[in-house]
Amino acid sequence: MDKSSVAQLIDHTLLKPDATLAEIRKVCEEAVRFGFHSVCVNPFFLPETTAILSGSGVKVTTVIGFPLGMTLTNVKVYEAMESVLRGSEELDIVMNIGMAKSGKWRDVQKDISDVISATKGVVHKVIIEACYLTREEKGEASRMVLEAGAEFVKTSTGFGPGGATVEDIYLIRSVVKDRCAIKASGGVGSLRQVREFFAAGATRIGTSSGVAIMKEMQD
Repeated sequence: MDKSSVAQLIDHTLLKPDATLAEIRKVCEEAVRFGFHSVCVNPFFLPETTAILSGSGVKVTTVIGFPLGMTLTNVKVYEAMESVLRGSEELDIVMNIGMAKSGKWRDVQKDISDVISATKGVVHKVIIEACYLTREEKGEASRMVLEAGAEFVKTSTGFGPGGATVEDIYLIRSVVKDRCAIKASGGVGSLRQVREFFAAGATRIGTSSGVAIMKEMQD
Protein backbone atom coordinates (compact mmCIF):
# COMPACT_ATOMS: atom_id res chain seq x y z
CA MET A 1 0.00 0.00 0.00
CA ASP A 2 1.40 3.39 -0.96
CA LYS A 3 0.97 6.59 1.05
CA SER A 4 -2.01 7.91 -0.87
CA SER A 5 -3.96 4.64 -0.59
CA VAL A 6 -3.31 4.46 3.16
CA ALA A 7 -4.28 8.13 3.61
CA GLN A 8 -7.57 7.57 1.78
CA LEU A 9 -8.53 4.86 4.27
CA ILE A 10 -8.34 7.26 7.20
CA ASP A 11 -11.09 9.26 8.89
CA HIS A 12 -8.86 11.66 10.87
CA THR A 13 -10.70 11.88 14.17
CA LEU A 14 -11.00 14.34 17.06
CA LEU A 15 -13.90 13.52 19.38
CA LYS A 16 -12.48 14.12 22.85
CA PRO A 17 -14.76 16.18 25.09
CA ASP A 18 -12.21 18.93 25.73
CA ALA A 19 -11.32 19.51 22.06
CA THR A 20 -10.76 23.17 21.23
CA LEU A 21 -11.32 25.16 18.06
CA ALA A 22 -7.55 25.42 17.65
CA GLU A 23 -7.28 21.63 17.75
CA ILE A 24 -10.11 21.27 15.23
CA ARG A 25 -8.27 23.62 12.86
CA LYS A 26 -5.10 21.59 13.34
CA VAL A 27 -6.67 18.23 12.46
CA CYS A 28 -8.34 19.79 9.41
CA GLU A 29 -5.01 21.19 8.23
CA GLU A 30 -3.37 17.81 8.81
CA ALA A 31 -6.10 16.06 6.83
CA VAL A 32 -5.55 18.37 3.89
CA ARG A 33 -1.77 18.02 4.07
CA PHE A 34 -1.80 14.22 4.16
CA GLY A 35 -4.84 13.67 1.94
CA PHE A 36 -7.01 11.81 4.46
CA HIS A 37 -10.48 10.68 3.42
CA SER A 38 -12.30 12.77 6.01
CA VAL A 39 -12.18 14.62 9.31
CA CYS A 40 -14.53 13.28 12.01
CA VAL A 41 -15.67 15.74 14.69
CA ASN A 42 -18.55 16.19 17.10
CA PRO A 43 -21.59 17.96 15.58
CA PHE A 44 -20.93 21.22 17.42
CA PHE A 45 -17.77 21.78 15.37
CA LEU A 46 -19.34 21.17 11.96
CA PRO A 47 -19.55 24.82 10.84
CA GLU A 48 -15.84 25.41 11.48
CA THR A 49 -14.81 22.07 10.02
CA THR A 50 -16.91 22.53 6.90
CA ALA A 51 -15.54 26.03 6.34
CA ILE A 52 -11.91 24.95 6.71
CA LEU A 53 -12.26 21.89 4.47
CA SER A 54 -14.34 23.56 1.76
CA GLY A 55 -12.83 22.84 -1.64
CA SER A 56 -10.06 20.66 -0.21
CA GLY A 57 -11.43 17.28 -1.29
CA VAL A 58 -11.42 16.08 2.34
CA LYS A 59 -14.90 15.04 3.45
CA VAL A 60 -16.65 16.03 6.67
CA THR A 61 -17.84 13.33 9.08
CA THR A 62 -19.74 13.65 12.35
CA VAL A 63 -21.14 11.31 15.01
CA ILE A 64 -24.79 10.71 15.91
CA GLY A 65 -26.02 9.46 19.29
CA PHE A 66 -22.41 9.44 20.42
CA PRO A 67 -20.95 7.70 22.34
CA LEU A 68 -23.60 5.55 24.06
CA GLY A 69 -26.23 5.10 21.34
CA MET A 70 -29.02 5.40 23.90
CA THR A 71 -30.46 8.70 22.68
CA LEU A 72 -34.13 8.68 21.66
CA THR A 73 -34.55 7.77 18.00
CA ASN A 74 -36.27 11.05 17.12
CA VAL A 75 -33.39 12.92 18.74
CA LYS A 76 -30.90 10.94 16.63
CA VAL A 77 -32.95 11.75 13.54
CA TYR A 78 -32.95 15.48 14.37
CA GLU A 79 -29.23 15.45 15.15
CA ALA A 80 -28.50 13.69 11.87
CA MET A 81 -30.66 16.04 9.79
CA GLU A 82 -29.15 19.13 11.40
CA SER A 83 -25.65 17.72 10.92
CA VAL A 84 -26.25 17.25 7.20
CA LEU A 85 -27.58 20.81 6.94
CA ARG A 86 -24.39 21.99 8.65
CA GLY A 87 -22.18 20.24 6.12
CA SER A 88 -21.64 16.67 7.25
CA GLU A 89 -21.22 14.29 4.31
CA GLU A 90 -20.83 11.13 6.39
CA LEU A 91 -22.62 10.12 9.61
CA ASP A 92 -21.20 7.68 12.17
CA ILE A 93 -24.31 6.55 14.06
CA VAL A 94 -24.08 4.68 17.37
CA MET A 95 -26.37 1.66 17.53
CA ASN A 96 -28.73 1.35 20.51
CA ILE A 97 -26.48 -1.00 22.47
CA GLY A 98 -28.96 -1.57 25.29
CA MET A 99 -31.60 -2.78 22.86
CA ALA A 100 -29.05 -5.07 21.22
CA LYS A 101 -28.07 -6.59 24.55
CA SER A 102 -31.79 -7.03 25.29
CA GLY A 103 -32.31 -8.96 22.07
CA LYS A 104 -34.68 -6.31 20.68
CA TRP A 105 -33.20 -6.54 17.21
CA ARG A 106 -36.11 -5.04 15.30
CA ASP A 107 -35.96 -1.99 17.58
CA VAL A 108 -32.24 -1.78 16.85
CA GLN A 109 -32.89 -1.98 13.11
CA LYS A 110 -35.66 0.66 13.18
CA ASP A 111 -33.54 3.06 15.23
CA ILE A 112 -30.90 2.91 12.50
CA SER A 113 -33.22 2.91 9.50
CA ASP A 114 -35.15 5.95 10.74
CA VAL A 115 -31.93 7.97 10.77
CA ILE A 116 -30.93 6.69 7.33
CA SER A 117 -34.35 7.40 5.83
CA ALA A 118 -34.19 11.00 7.06
CA THR A 119 -30.72 11.66 5.64
CA LYS A 120 -30.57 10.14 2.19
CA GLY A 121 -27.62 11.15 0.03
CA VAL A 122 -24.94 10.90 2.71
CA VAL A 123 -22.82 7.94 3.87
CA HIS A 124 -24.01 6.13 7.01
CA LYS A 125 -21.61 4.16 9.21
CA VAL A 126 -23.25 2.37 12.14
CA ILE A 127 -21.13 1.76 15.24
CA ILE A 128 -22.01 -1.55 16.87
CA GLU A 129 -19.53 -1.09 19.77
CA ALA A 130 -18.33 -4.67 19.41
CA CYS A 131 -16.51 -4.78 22.74
CA TYR A 132 -19.87 -5.07 24.55
CA LEU A 133 -21.26 -7.83 22.32
CA THR A 134 -20.94 -11.59 22.17
CA ARG A 135 -19.89 -13.21 18.91
CA GLU A 136 -23.53 -14.00 18.12
CA GLU A 137 -24.62 -10.45 18.95
CA LYS A 138 -21.89 -9.00 16.70
CA GLY A 139 -23.21 -11.08 13.83
CA GLU A 140 -26.82 -10.10 14.45
CA ALA A 141 -25.90 -6.44 14.86
CA SER A 142 -24.10 -6.53 11.52
CA ARG A 143 -27.19 -8.04 9.91
CA MET A 144 -29.39 -5.29 11.35
CA VAL A 145 -27.02 -2.61 10.04
CA LEU A 146 -27.14 -4.22 6.60
CA GLU A 147 -30.95 -4.51 6.63
CA ALA A 148 -31.29 -0.89 7.74
CA GLY A 149 -29.49 0.21 4.59
CA ALA A 150 -26.23 1.55 6.01
CA GLU A 151 -23.14 1.70 3.84
CA PHE A 152 -20.73 0.70 6.65
CA VAL A 153 -20.58 -1.36 9.82
CA LYS A 154 -18.17 0.35 12.22
CA THR A 155 -16.60 -1.57 15.09
CA SER A 156 -16.21 0.92 17.91
CA THR A 157 -16.59 4.44 19.28
CA GLY A 158 -13.13 4.45 20.84
CA PHE A 159 -14.82 5.34 24.15
CA GLY A 160 -15.68 1.78 25.21
CA PRO A 161 -13.41 -0.68 27.06
CA GLY A 162 -12.11 -2.14 23.79
CA GLY A 163 -11.58 -1.17 20.18
CA ALA A 164 -11.31 -2.84 16.80
CA THR A 165 -9.89 -6.35 16.47
CA VAL A 166 -8.90 -8.27 13.37
CA GLU A 167 -11.19 -11.10 14.50
CA ASP A 168 -14.17 -8.73 14.57
CA ILE A 169 -13.42 -7.53 11.04
CA TYR A 170 -13.35 -11.11 9.76
CA LEU A 171 -16.61 -11.86 11.59
CA ILE A 172 -18.41 -8.79 10.25
CA ARG A 173 -17.16 -9.49 6.73
CA SER A 174 -18.45 -13.07 6.94
CA VAL A 175 -21.92 -11.67 7.67
CA VAL A 176 -22.16 -8.67 5.33
CA LYS A 177 -20.09 -10.18 2.48
CA ASP A 178 -19.65 -7.52 -0.20
CA ARG A 179 -23.00 -5.83 0.49
CA CYS A 180 -21.64 -3.42 3.08
CA ALA A 181 -18.27 -1.84 3.89
CA ILE A 182 -16.47 -2.02 7.24
CA LYS A 183 -14.79 0.70 9.28
CA ALA A 184 -12.25 -0.35 11.93
CA SER A 185 -12.04 2.14 14.77
CA GLY A 186 -10.86 2.31 18.35
CA GLY A 187 -7.23 1.85 19.32
CA VAL A 188 -5.83 1.99 15.80
CA GLY A 189 -2.45 3.63 16.19
CA SER A 190 0.05 2.01 13.84
CA LEU A 191 0.66 1.31 10.18
CA ARG A 192 0.86 -2.41 10.97
CA GLN A 193 -2.70 -2.32 12.37
CA VAL A 194 -3.98 -0.43 9.33
CA ARG A 195 -2.52 -3.08 7.04
CA GLU A 196 -3.92 -5.92 9.17
CA PHE A 197 -7.42 -4.42 9.24
CA PHE A 198 -7.34 -3.75 5.51
CA ALA A 199 -6.23 -7.32 4.81
CA ALA A 200 -9.11 -8.59 6.98
CA GLY A 201 -11.66 -6.60 5.00
CA ALA A 202 -11.89 -3.08 6.46
CA THR A 203 -12.02 -0.30 3.88
CA ARG A 204 -12.03 2.63 6.29
CA ILE A 205 -10.00 3.35 9.43
CA GLY A 206 -11.08 5.73 12.19
CA THR A 207 -8.12 7.03 14.17
CA SER A 208 -6.74 10.06 15.97
CA SER A 209 -3.24 8.81 15.08
CA GLY A 210 -3.40 9.46 11.36
CA VAL A 211 -0.36 11.72 11.32
CA ALA A 212 1.77 9.23 13.25
CA ILE A 213 0.68 6.47 10.87
CA MET A 214 1.65 8.51 7.83
CA LYS A 215 5.01 9.41 9.38
CA GLU A 216 5.71 5.69 9.78
CA MET A 217 5.56 5.45 6.01
CA GLN A 218 8.25 8.10 5.71
CA ASP A 219 10.69 6.32 8.02
